[in-house]
Amino acid sequence: MKATTVGVPAAVGLALGALLLPGAALADTTVSPSTTPVGGTAVLTATTCGPDSGDALFRVTGPGRDQNVRSTTARAGGGLSADLFTAGFTLGTYTVAATCGDGTPGGRATFTVTPIGGAQAGDRADGGVGTLVAGATLLLTSLGGAVILARRRRHAAEAATLWRR
Repeated sequence: MKATTVGVPAAVGLALGALLLPGAALADTTVSPSTTPVGGTAVLTATTCGPDSGDALFRVTGPGRDQNVRSTTARAGGGLSADLFTAGFTLGTYTVAATCGDGTPGGRATFTVTPIGGAQAGDRADGGVGTLVAGATLLLTSLGGAVILARRRRHAAEAATLWRR
């Protein structure tokens, strides 16, 4: 294999990584853990908000919920955080948007509330159609590959018998 055939994809990958890295670094709001059972606690953190600008305000929106949570703790590594108790939350994905005390945006993050004891079973928005389509596509692709392989072997066998004559 030539060095250029490996070098070009590697260079493209590095360039895309360099473009995407600043976006990841700007993730100023975090939710830990990102998946929380009903009744659990999630820690909301706005990393760019400082205590000198006042409390951060976290707006939590999602299925049947729109509430504000005020920061209660200054983090040792920087930023402000608050504990969010998920008792009474509906299962689903929620968005957290932070605003620093001086009015500057502090970023966005998402988290998911799951049933106690694990992930929610059988409640997909698409009814599992996406999974069915993906499975059918994989099956058809493998069948197509098998047909191509069988035809190539048959042609190779025919060519070998003609060569021996």
